[in-house]
Amino acid sequence: MSTTSRRYAALAGITAAAVAIGIAEPVAVLTGPRSAPLVAVGGVVVDAVPESLKQLAIDLFGTADKIALLVGTGLLLGGFAALFGVLAVRRLAFGLAGIAAFGVIGVAAALTRSGADAADALPSLVGAGLGGLVLWLFIDGPFELDPWPWSPPTPIVPPAGSVPPAGPARGSRAEPPSPTPDGLPVPVTPAAPVSPAGPVTPAAPVAPGGQPAARAADVDPESRRRFLTSSGVLLGTAVAAGLGGRWLAGRRGVSAARDAIRLPAPVAPAAAVPAGADLSLAQLAPYVTSNLGFYRIDTALVVPQVDPDSWRLRIHGRVGTERTYTYADLLARPLVERYVTLACVSNEVGGDLIGNARWLGVPLRELLDEVEPDADADQVVGRSVDGWTCGTPTAALRDGRDALLAVGMNGEPLPVEHGFPVRMVVPGLYGYVSACKWVTELELTRFADFDAYWVPRGWSVEGPIKTQSRIDTPRGRNRLTTGPVTIAGVAWAQHRGIRQVEVRVDDGEWQQAELAPAVSVDTWVQWSWRWDATPGEHRLQVRATDATGETQTERTQDVVPDGATGWHTVTVTVR
Repeated sequence: MSTTSRRYAALAGITAAAVAIGIAEPVAVLTGPRSAPLVAVGGVVVDAVPESLKQLAIDLFGTADKIALLVGTGLLLGGFAALFGVLAVRRLAFGLAGIAAFGVIGVAAALTRSGADAADALPSLVGAGLGGLVLWLFIDGPFELDPWPWSPPTPIVPPAGSVPPAGPARGSRAEPPSPTPDGLPVPVTPAAPVSPAGPVTPAAPVAPGGQPAARAADVDPESRRRFLTSSGVLLGTAVAAGLGGRWLAGRRGVSAARDAIRLPAPVAPAAAVPAGADLSLAQLAPYVTSNLGFYRIDTALVVPQVDPDSWRLRIHGRVGTERTYTYADLLARPLVERYVTLACVSNEVGGDLIGNARWLGVPLRELLDEVEPDADADQVVGRSVDGWTCGTPTAALRDGRDALLAVGMNGEPLPVEHGFPVRMVVPGLYGYVSACKWVTELELTRFADFDAYWVPRGWSVEGPIKTQSRIDTPRGRNRLTTGPVTIAGVAWAQHRGIRQVEVRVDDGEWQQAELAPAVSVDTWVQWSWRWDATPGEHRLQVRATDATGETQTERTQDVVPDGATGWHTVTVTVR
């Protein structure tokens, strides 16, 4: 097949795949956005991919890792679709088999997700069916190139002076000439004479208009225009259907229900942020993180849309009394409000997967007391609506810390991306063992009996947050001027608090930084130190000591299995 053939065939395959994915999106509006093939397959990839690759994606793309996964999955699918298009030209069944295989994969992925039912197979089935139809239209149907631009076979040129055979070889069967439309045999044209120098090359056939006729491998311009126009229209339709389906899914979401909620005032408001807690320096993270700026790391490729009116929380397992609560039940209870800093275990030294917010909710301790946990129930498994799980030590939820079943964030109902209508917030524990968003179940069990989502993937069973600090200003490779420079950043050791922060320049003596006030030991604290900068390149380092007297270690450790360690270091140039 010629290069031109392969290009057109690849375009046919890509168009068919685009139609399959695009049309599946509006169908998924009816069955749920998680049933869309690209999302369903992406979810399986998230669950199955090695942990090292997940961490690499977070390191490279940060909170855009899900978008990167969907784009990467789409590009991979496009590559396979192009291959199936090329194979379909050789034999249509090959291409249709490829489309069918993708359909089966989509169906299997959708049906294996938590809470799936038979209807979740519909988007993949409809998409695969229409994708196969489009492939047929391009290969054997009305959009087919006429002819497909195959390379002509290389002619066999007889040696010079040889005479072509006048008839069939001895022992072969001569084919009778094809009849003419009137039933008479086609007259046999005598063979052209051969000159001693070799066979005479016949003149090129001439079309009625007097121009040389097109070779069999050339693409008729009208056919090419029809093919490209059709593929363009179908690709545009696929994109419009895909984006329209996403838009409709958003319209069917819970934003309107969230906007209608009026949270009650807390019976125990959060302490006021003390004056001077926020140093308000350029590049320094604000003391209170906005909802929009708060980091998001989870396994949900599509944000779950949970109707607060139908939401239920079931607390069960090793309990004396199983209970179920509605969203209205929670709002009717005495609510408390607290500032709590949350951190992701995937946060590298100096990373930004951390934020501080004002949370409103019900103390988890009270809810657990009502179900009377068994004495040996040392783990509370939080289960999200999408099936994700985290395992929190029962003791951490009952030891007096402000562990909340949160319904509000920074004075408004939880953002949908951050767990609306209800999520868990537990000071002092990394999110992978405590911060269950879109929570629908709390199961009392034992660590010996159940491993939550991340544990089989190489992470520690328990995840207490480590003492850490970060330099926010100046940033690495900043160019500074000689003279006084303010070095500032944040430090955290949730549920223990920060006692001191120290800074040093070029492996010199440690200098004690000034700590800004903080609301409580459950939040991070800003710090600053005045440096008289001298010309040259300098290395700045920071370390923190928590309220127990433990100073963060210099030893460098990756985030796996229980959080990164080491001193944050930045290099700056002073002129």
